[in-house]
Amino acid sequence: MYSIAIDGPSGSGKSTLAKSLSKKLGYLYIDTGAMYRTIGLFAYRNGIDPSDGEEMSKHFDEIDIDIEWKDGAQHMFLCGEDVTDFIRTPEISMYASAVSAIPSVREFLLDKQRDFAKHHNVIMDGRDIGTVILPNADVKIFLRAGHADRAKRRYDELIARGEDVTYEKVLRDMEQRDHNDSTRALAPCVPAADAVILDNTGFEPEETLGKALEIIDGKIGILQEKK
Repeated sequence: MYSIAIDGPSGSGKSTLAKSLSKKLGYLYIDTGAMYRTIGLFAYRNGIDPSDGEEMSKHFDEIDIDIEWKDGAQHMFLCGEDVTDFIRTPEISMYASAVSAIPSVREFLLDKQRDFAKHHNVIMDGRDIGTVILPNADVKIFLRAGHADRAKRRYDELIARGEDVTYEKVLRDMEQRDHNDSTRALAPCVPAADAVILDNTGFEPEETLGKALEIIDGKIGILQEKK
């Protein structure tokens, strides 16, 4: 089984790239960030401080998370409810960032995430796939882009979904989340030592896909020659 890790900050295009690679290569796409967003949504709905690890741990028995793939898209279920459309708001993004810094939450999801890679060729995207979740991934790509580019991508995505947001707020939230994710003590959002850095500032999605395929072809080809 082959595993491909796509890491990077919010708005860098991780999910778009991972979905495109999944279709191109026929690998199973796992959006790990959606798992943290789902736990963030649980905290939000239940009035739980998302940075309170002790309180969050008390509710793990109540949090039933499942993943289903429908028409090639990953759907997140929370206690039997499809919450895919509820976990992408800016507010839940901040909740997701907070809960993802809690060690017990990360441990809660780790086995589920790794189990997928044991039984499938997978593409996972997130912020610590190559450093923590799949440290032995066959290919590791760290996406990055300028703040303005990333904020514009996220803003367009939210507007397309009917969200009432401003570009300025999206940019402020993104800068705050970048700071939180990159400076947290547990599994910060930083490139793995053996990751290939792909700066896609100004790229269209097709350009990012093309560059990523070049990286993957090179890595997988080397691996196959050694077998």
